Amino acid sequence: MNDELDGKHGVQSLEVGMSILRAMVSGKRSMMLKDIAQAADMPPSKAHRYLVSLIRSGLVEQDRLTSRYDLGPFALNLGLVALDRVDRIRLGLAAISELRDLTNETVALAVWSERGPVVVRWERPRRPITVNVLTGTHLSLLGSAAGRVFAAWLPEQQTDPLLRQEIESGKLTTPIASLEEARRLLAGVRERGLAVISSGYFARGVEAAAGPVFNFKNEINMSIAVVGVEGTLDLTPDGPTLSALKRACAELSVRLGSTAPYGTADDGRTEA
Repeated sequence: MNDELDGKHGVQSLEVGMSILRAMVSGKRSMMLKDIAQAADMPPSKAHRYLVSLIRSGLVEQDRLTSRYDLGPFALNLGLVALDRVDRIRLGLAAISELRDLTNETVALAVWSERGPVVVRWERPRRPITVNVLTGTHLSLLGSAAGRVFAAWLPEQQTDPLLRQEIESGKLTTPIASLEEARRLLAGVRERGLAVISSGYFARGVEAAAGPVFNFKNEINMSIAVVGVEGTLDLTPDGPTLSALKRACAELSVRLGSTAPYGTADDGRTEA
């Protein structure tokens, strides 16, 4: 009978514990017992009993020096796992659709694969002359804006073999003859926060700009690119197109849990 009641009505003690956790999350910093009790609307003695159990479970921890309480390692792990399971592609599709509506340009979403960047979706603008981007297209690391973005923020050990392969192929439409030259180019991409190609795109007659999207680990996760017929895109640094692109990437990064100021996230080149 008790099991049936629990199934229908829930477990009250768990709900009380969750109210304490919600109070701590809303506090946005470590809190004293009296502040937690007040925020959870319960006597301090009752809040303390629950905090003891929450500490044992790893959901809460207490600083022995200050006696303040904060979220514990298990609570942080729960948050990271939840963020990792967010449907990043679904959020990315919504972001490129909104950016297409805002800019009236072709907008594409790219992710990293074993063979390099690949287009997973693109949105067509409402204009007679457009650039078609085929879903499933693998992008050049140096000859595409999205490719440069991934090469700029991924670890060098992950991208160097592909960069060397492109350089040695002799098929690049941009004048890069060595890995050192490529690294200088990519350093400029990181400095600007965007990759812009107005000539030398791997597809003739096309120009593009792309930005990185970061996840909760502050690592590059996706790239959003605006693509157009050469000479038609407004690629001025503070113009409406690049400003909208950068804003879209920054907002999507926040939705995926990134906490670093946009464009300063980990590029994989420094040790933790």
